Amino acid sequence: MRGESNRAVLVGIVLTDLMFSHKSYGESFYIIQLGIDRKSGYRDEIKVIISERLIWDLYINIGDCLQVEGQVRTYNEETEGHSKLNIVVFARTITYLEEELPHENNISLTGFLCKLPIRRTSPLGRELCDLMLAVNRMYNKSDYIPCIAWGRNATYAGSLEVGTRLSIVGRIQSREYKKRDADGNVISKIAYEVSILKIEE
Repeated sequence: MRGESNRAVLVGIVLTDLMFSHKSYGESFYIIQLGIDRKSGYRDEIKVIISERLIWDLYINIGDCLQVEGQVRTYNEETEGHSKLNIVVFARTITYLEEELPHENNISLTGFLCKLPIRRTSPLGRELCDLMLAVNRMYNKSDYIPCIAWGRNATYAGSLEVGTRLSIVGRIQSREYKKRDADGNVISKIAYEVSILKIEE
């Protein structure tokens, strides 16, 4: 697990048209959703941020197969008076694939545990543990990345202390869940997190 502290490699299908996201230092950034199929048949829908520099000579269409290499990034967005943590993959390189290859979703992170782990049990009785990993990047910035461990990894992660340095290998996933709003209405929301396959101090 040596090398970069934050690396994402994705292969999947473009699900949305390119949409303008934001401008930074005169450079425009765009967002797409990439659909990545799991072996179980479930499809993760991951947001990818792309600089105009990477796509000036590419025509990206819905249904195209892309390979994206980059980093997991997080930022807070204010919506309706609430702060929401957004999780995206910030693309460093994009490769247009002529034919659809097997889908890939590989995330490698090294960072510090910045909150106490929360152990819980899923509705199906599986042991889970929620972690928040602070991963440093340049210019004294950090990304705060929610991660989830399962089974034996959850038991191990549940005993860790804040400040522990961890290396994690896993995949970024999207998960739909139901929540009641202030008026009692049930609404569907999507959570993004890194599902841990391997964890070590």
